[in-house]
Amino acid sequence: MFGMRATAAARAAVRRLRFSPIHPGGSSNNETLVFHHSHFYDPIKPPSASNAANTLFIARNNDRKSLLSSIRLYSTCSVSNSSTPDVAASDCSSRLENNEAGAEVAAVAAAEAHVAMRNAAMDDAYYAIELALDSVVKIFTVASSPSYFLPWQNKSQRESMGSGFVISGRRILTNAHVVADHTFVLIRKHGSPIKYRAEVQAVGHECDLAILVVENEEFWEGMTFLELGDIPFLQEAVAVVGYPQGGDNISVTKGVVSRVEPTQYVHGATQLLAIQIDAAINPGNSGGPAIMGDKVAGVAFQNLSNAENIGYIIPVPVIKHFIAGVEETGDYVGFCSMGLSCQPTENVQLREHFKMRPSLTGVLVSRINPTSDAYRVLKKDDIILSFDSVPIANDGSVPFRNRERITFDHLVSMKKPNDTAQVKVLRDGEELEFTVTLRPLQPLVPVHQFDKLPSYFIFAGLVFIPLTQPYLHEYGEDWYNASPRRLCERALRELPQKVGQQLVILSQVLMDDINTGYERLADLQVKKVNGIEVDNLKHLQLLVEDSSKENVRFDLDDERVIVLNYNAAKFATSRILKRHRIPSATSNDLIDEQSLLDIELACSK
Repeated sequence: MFGMRATAAARAAVRRLRFSPIHPGGSSNNETLVFHHSHFYDPIKPPSASNAANTLFIARNNDRKSLLSSIRLYSTCSVSNSSTPDVAASDCSSRLENNEAGAEVAAVAAAEAHVAMRNAAMDDAYYAIELALDSVVKIFTVASSPSYFLPWQNKSQRESMGSGFVISGRRILTNAHVVADHTFVLIRKHGSPIKYRAEVQAVGHECDLAILVVENEEFWEGMTFLELGDIPFLQEAVAVVGYPQGGDNISVTKGVVSRVEPTQYVHGATQLLAIQIDAAINPGNSGGPAIMGDKVAGVAFQNLSNAENIGYIIPVPVIKHFIAGVEETGDYVGFCSMGLSCQPTENVQLREHFKMRPSLTGVLVSRINPTSDAYRVLKKDDIILSFDSVPIANDGSVPFRNRERITFDHLVSMKKPNDTAQVKVLRDGEELEFTVTLRPLQPLVPVHQFDKLPSYFIFAGLVFIPLTQPYLHEYGEDWYNASPRRLCERALRELPQKVGQQLVILSQVLMDDINTGYERLADLQVKKVNGIEVDNLKHLQLLVEDSSKENVRFDLDDERVIVLNYNAAKFATSRILKRHRIPSATSNDLIDEQSLLDIELACSK
C-alpha cells in the first residue's frame, strides 16, 4: 500500500511539473485571471511554430522524465514470527522492491494524469480568452428611472457598466438590467479606446436579456461572433468572461457547474431555468458569456448574496427562446404560462381523497388565472397527471437529463406563444385529456415597469395611477412592511378577472380649495365612478371626461366617497397643474393618437 511519503513524493513531482516555463503559472479553480492579448502554447504537445520551440519542448520533456524517475515511494512490511530471520528478511526485501516498483509506476501515472487534467483546464481558460478578445465588449449605460410618487418626472440619471458579446447577425447580447431605463448606451471593444453608440433592439426583462446593435462599420472590423452551445453537465468547467469591477481590462473567472434547475430571476421576478456555477460573478460581469470549449454555455446575470462564489448564468435554451421570438416578430414575445397555482400531492391521504390510484402521480390545481386558456377547460381540484405526455411526479417535477429532475413549469415556459399542449388530468376519479393554448399572461399588478413611463391621470388635484410593484418599492427597501398593507396584499395575491384589468388607486391629493377635506384619502383603490365599476385607468379617464352629470362621484375602498362638481373641478385642474409645474393632466399612453398629433403639431410651431 502507499504510505504518506509516497503521496508527498507524487505531489512534489506534480508541483514541479505544474509550473512549466511555457505557461505563466497555475491558478486555482476560482482564481480570476486578467490577460492582455498574447499567444499560449500547449505544454504537452510540441508547438509547430519553429525548431527552437521543438528544442524547448524536448528539453522540457527530458527534464520531466528524469524528474519522475527520481521519485521513490516507500512501503511498509511486517515480519512473521513463524519465519526465520533470513527468510523473512529476504521475503520482505522482495516485497518491498515489487511494491516500490508498482508504487512508482502508479505515482508517475497519477502525476501525468494530474498534469494533463490541469493543463487541459488551463488550456480551456486560455482558449476562452482568445475567443473573448474579439467578441466580448464593455457596455456603458446612462439610465434614468421614473418617479412613481411623481409619475410626470424622472429621477436623476445614473451611470453603470456591464458586459456583452457578439452573436450572429451583427448583434450584441447582454443582460436586460444592464440597459434597463437607458437614455444613452455606449460600447467599447477590447483593445480599443473608442466608445461607439449603440441602440437597444429588443429587451426581455423576464429573462433578463437584451439585444444591442451598433451602426458604425468601424466597430465591426476584426469582431467575431460566438456560437451558442448546449446545457453543460454537472461538474463541467466553464469560463466566465467580462469586465467586473476592480479593473478595466477583460477578466476570466473559471468554475464548474454545480446545479441546473429553475431559479428566481431577480431582475424580472420570474422563475426560469438557470445554471449555478462556483465562479465568482461580480458587478460588471453581467451580460458576459460563460464559455465551455469553443461555445457559449450561458450568460452571467446574478449571484447569491451572503455566499461565496455562487453565481448564476442564463442557459442556452432560454437565450434561444428569447432570440427566436425577436427574429420572428421583431420584438420580445415573453414566456408562456398555464396560469395555474398547484399543490404537491405527496400526502397519501390527500391522494386517496382525490381517488388517485397508486400508479398515478400528479399535482393538485389550487387556482386558475381567469385570463388563461386553462380556465376554459380545467377546474379547481383537478389533478394534472402529465404535460405533453411527460408524467408529472407528486412533487411537481419531471425528468431532466441524467437522473436530474426539474419542475414541470420549465416545459411550459419553453413553449412559443399560442402553442398548444396536451394536458391529462384526473377529475372525480376519471382520467381526461384536454388541449390548452399557451401564451404569456400579465398579472393584475405588474411586477416591473422598465423602459416605460408610469401612467397617471389628474383631475381636480386627485392623482390616479394603476397600482404597480415599483410604486410600492418607492416606500424603501422594507417596502413589504412599509407600504400600505392592503395594497401590498392585493399586489401579491389577486388575479385579474379580465384581460386589460388594472387596480386603480388614488395615490395622492395635490392640495387646492376644491379638494379640501379629501387629503387623507390617499392610497385607496378606486372601485367605481358614477356607479360604474372601473376596469383600468383609461376606463376611469373616459368615465370622468365623458360624464354628463353635474357632479362626479368616486367610490373608494373602506366605503369612502369623493364628490366633485364637474365644471369647477375641470377649471381647477388647469390651476393645479400650473402651480405644480406638471406638463399634462394625463400621461402620453392615455392620450389618443389624434390628440398626440395635435400636441406635436402645436409644439412644432
